[in-house]
Amino acid sequence: MTTRFVDLPGRFTLETGGTLDGVRVAYRTWGEPAPTATLVCHALTGSADADDWWFGLFGPGRVLDADRSYIVAMNVLGGCSGTTGPVSLKPGKATRYGPDFPAITIRDMVRLQAQVLDRLGVERLDLVIGGSMGGMQALEWAAEFPDRVDAIVPIGVGASQSPWCIALSEAQRSAIVNDPRYRNGRYRAHRRPDAGLATARQIAMCTYRSPQSFAERFPRNDRTTDFDAQSYLRYQGDKLVERFDPNAYLTLITAMDTHDVARGRGSAAEALGRIRTPALVVAISSDLLYPVTEVAALAGALGDADLAILDSEHGHDAFLIETGRLNDLVTAWMVRRGVRIGRDRAESAVG
Repeated sequence: MTTRFVDLPGRFTLETGGTLDGVRVAYRTWGEPAPTATLVCHALTGSADADDWWFGLFGPGRVLDADRSYIVAMNVLGGCSGTTGPVSLKPGKATRYGPDFPAITIRDMVRLQAQVLDRLGVERLDLVIGGSMGGMQALEWAAEFPDRVDAIVPIGVGASQSPWCIALSEAQRSAIVNDPRYRNGRYRAHRRPDAGLATARQIAMCTYRSPQSFAERFPRNDRTTDFDAQSYLRYQGDKLVERFDPNAYLTLITAMDTHDVARGRGSAAEALGRIRTPALVVAISSDLLYPVTEVAALAGALGDADLAILDSEHGHDAFLIETGRLNDLVTAWMVRRGVRIGRDRAESAVG
């Protein structure tokens, strides 16, 4: 149940033309190894520890049931939780990549995951599921490896990153690179990089929740300073600084900005229509980043997709908060569409 690593020999070529040598990928698994697995894809600051951040979907009778399925989760390329990224040492050197880490895309993440699954002996994926950046990966899996994926559940995501989301990424990027201590991608005198990354996180948290969520959690009082909403944002910023790297953050938000399933695959209508993998596309009713209309448009454009709406006042982060309700939506869809995973799938094939 601990994090393990796969070291891939040779050179990994990136979509933008760059290369990486000797890529390492951190991953975790649950259940008995099998040639068919369920892949869980994480969001921006997530990790391979899917049972920590998505515990409501793990357990007997739930979507991620290790007693019946072989479940795999990986830290993405460019992250800072074990997989090669800006905090990694350059091959054969004692220095880290830092800002020199090459630009990557969501497609790169998925192609790397495919190589890791090959090493693990996984031939097929009965389900790929993820929210936000994880949903981007789920879509790319169906587009890039249509013969290897049986079903996908992309949550809180559109067919491509919208100008609205790109603009918000730029505000976060500016917070980091304009930190007075940040010079050429490095912090002077090895001081802790707190201000820029913390501010970027504060901007993000305002978009991850909703006005209703903030109003309920942080009601106004008779104070004239130090409001609860302010304290909450400062806390979230400081907490991320303790566990995340600013250059990894820059790498991943830039990768999210490149998200476009249709890139290099014809028009959006053609590219999405060719994806015939059964899909449950989940929208969140109060999502400020990926509104219901945008997510519904994705579902309508895919070749074989159903739309479900997670009704919640918690905004984009509802997929990490309302895990019980999300689990119910997904399991109900699987029953309705006859989507079987793990031993259920194997027993169905035998029967």
